Amino acid sequence: MKKLFILTLALNFIMYAFAAEKELAAPPQLVKIPDKNHSLVTRKFQGIPSLAISTKGQLWATWYAGKTSAEDKNNYVVIANSGDKGKTWTEKLVVDPDGDGPIRAFDPELWLDPQGKLWVFWSQTIGHDAAIAGLWAMTNNNPDKDGSKWSKPRRITDGIMMCKPTVLSSDEWLLPVAIWHSDKSAKVVVSTNNGRSFNLLGACKVPKKAQNVDEHMIVEKKDKTLWMLVRTTYGIGESFSKDRGKTWSDLVPSAIQHSPARFFIRRLRSGNLMLINHGPVNKKTGRSHLTVYLSKDDGKIWSSGLLLDGRNGISYPDGQQGSDGIIHIIYDYSRTGAREILVAKFTEGDIAAGKPESPTVSLRTIVSKYPN
Repeated sequence: MKKLFILTLALNFIMYAFAAEKELAAPPQLVKIPDKNHSLVTRKFQGIPSLAISTKGQLWATWYAGKTSAEDKNNYVVIANSGDKGKTWTEKLVVDPDGDGPIRAFDPELWLDPQGKLWVFWSQTIGHDAAIAGLWAMTNNNPDKDGSKWSKPRRITDGIMMCKPTVLSSDEWLLPVAIWHSDKSAKVVVSTNNGRSFNLLGACKVPKKAQNVDEHMIVEKKDKTLWMLVRTTYGIGESFSKDRGKTWSDLVPSAIQHSPARFFIRRLRSGNLMLINHGPVNKKTGRSHLTVYLSKDDGKIWSSGLLLDGRNGISYPDGQQGSDGIIHIIYDYSRTGAREILVAKFTEGDIAAGKPESPTVSLRTIVSKYPN
């Protein structure tokens, strides 16, 4: 009887695993908003956002949410846009693999490619298993309007991508894809044909005791060296590649002091680097004092910093500088309480001054908030 019971359990597990694998490979459903099953009033959790700006200034935002106050099987991705420079926002679409689970959609990322096409990436898995996670994407060829027409979702590669791709001077696209807590977890996936296909290029090995969720970002330095910054248990680690991402140096602690939380780094139109993290670059703090810094020497020295939001419980900055030079940064606050998605708007001059000076500046503008 005991053997029969064990055999039954084993067969059930195999059937579940087969069904899960089949579901993970199937495209998710796209739900137009408004929809009662995904409405704001039903959400007990929302956060971890991303932002992109179309060539003509249409703002796009994404984040993930759920009807329970956890990162669980109910998670789905929300896509919203603004046609009035961020004053008002409208939720347009939800990406939901299978409703109540077991598959969750999470860690979305928006990106405008060099041709002006808008990409939305997200990952799907069961629970928090990165080993079976898949990175998905769909595109919009006309993001300057309301973006009602999206391509069919397609699975890009294995893993999770929480940060924007980097376009090298050679026109290669590098995607920072992770398979958490695995050997050489901070991977680099490349496209040499404008996103028609993607292939694994290389990876940085994160020491086991330092492994977190990677969330790595890649910068091409002025001497063409690639600089990878990785979220670790101690803060931010760094690695370098001199062969365009195929091989990477051993990960070591960066000079940038930071808590084990997501940060954001991007090269601006001027050629300077912009860094957004929590607190000073030479002191670790918690998830508060979201501050933006400027470097004119490829990250050796950073400016005094412009404070965007000093509250506790803020996290996950992401954003873009528009063609007009204005920088928009999105982040979250109190994912299970206030459930706020916010945007800060400023210029490079404001960062250099270390204080709001331009008439462009607006801080803590609400994109989405739970209706109390």
